[in-house]
Amino acid sequence: MIEIKNVTKKYGDKKALDNVSFTVNDGDIFAFIGHNGAGKTTLIKSIVGIHDFDEGEILINNISIKDNPVECKKLMAFVPDNPETYEHMKAIDYINFICDMYDVPKDVRRNNIEKYSKIFGMENKLNDTIDSFSHGMKQKVVLISALAHDPKILVMDEPFVGLDPKAVFEIKEILNEMVKEGKIVFYSTHILDVAEKLCSRVAIIKNGKLVKSGSMKEIKGDKSLENVFMELEG
Repeated sequence: MIEIKNVTKKYGDKKALDNVSFTVNDGDIFAFIGHNGAGKTTLIKSIVGIHDFDEGEILINNISIKDNPVECKKLMAFVPDNPETYEHMKAIDYINFICDMYDVPKDVRRNNIEKYSKIFGMENKLNDTIDSFSHGMKQKVVLISALAHDPKILVMDEPFVGLDPKAVFEIKEILNEMVKEGKIVFYSTHILDVAEKLCSRVAIIKNGKLVKSGSMKEIKGDKSLENVFMELEG
């Protein structure tokens, strides 16, 4: 469970997040949507312990990200919108580096790396250096790294950017399998039709304030998610 409780984040006099509260339950695929600059990435980076925040609390399975960041991070994987890696490394070395940080047993990592590299069509690219890859291939390396340690909570910021249609299909299948196992998927996106079909719950943020949060059915009613979003933005 992820609990966001009255979180406020300031940059000078501006509130990037203004008293934001909602809960993400086990088994949720949760969409977090809003316009550019609404506060999505700020909250995501606060959840995963990259950004501090000024007020409120974020709990990961009842553990405070402020008080026990390492314990929280052990439960999570984070896929940013821009796949920042050590580009001089071979893909396999980078993936193993991430697995080492999470103390993934060798047999588990071997099976998971083999599984996800095949799914994303990267099995023949693992010995190439990351700086030779396209944006989409780098994104696949980050996804493999995130999934290889079998996280209980997967947090992603615009995960579909730069991915080819097959990879988008495969990641959606993976996310559905994860939530069937009671895990959490929390991600931001601008691709509202995908979010509407894929996600069980949604929160909409505007200018740092939460304007809607609930089940996908509750939020959109008999409209499309795109229509609801445009009305709120209007």
